[in-house]
Amino acid sequence: MKIEFHHVNLCTSDVPGMDKFYQDVLDMKPEPSMEAYRVRSDDGYDGGVAFHTDGNIQFHHAQTDLGVGFRTGQQINPLERGHLAFRTDDIEAFKKRLTEQGILFSDFGSSFMDKWHQVFFYDPAGNIVEVHQVNE
Repeated sequence: MKIEFHHVNLCTSDVPGMDKFYQDVLDMKPEPSMEAYRVRSDDGYDGGVAFHTDGNIQFHHAQTDLGVGFRTGQQINPLERGHLAFRTDDIEAFKKRLTEQGILFSDFGSSFMDKWHQVFFYDPAGNIVEVHQVNE
């Protein structure tokens, strides 16, 4: 199973401000292809998101949404304060690893991004971590 760092998600009440800041100050480029994968729904997440990249790592600037966990029935809310994200080529093997190590996780499947299977869990310091697999 391969695992690699993919993106940082920063939650904000000002997506346009973050969009401008990361482009103007840090020379990040928009990543428009990501918008095509977004799943928008009233019972999931329909907030604004700006996607950026430095050519390697992506930054996702998402509208803070304190209700996502309640609406989706999940224990972990990755849009409360943000998260770190990794990509794997075998999400089932990764979920098995989490279970074997006694790490509780929320399995969002493709609720947020079409063709991505996402799971979220906490690291020992309480930071939210995402691992996803692209399902082509």
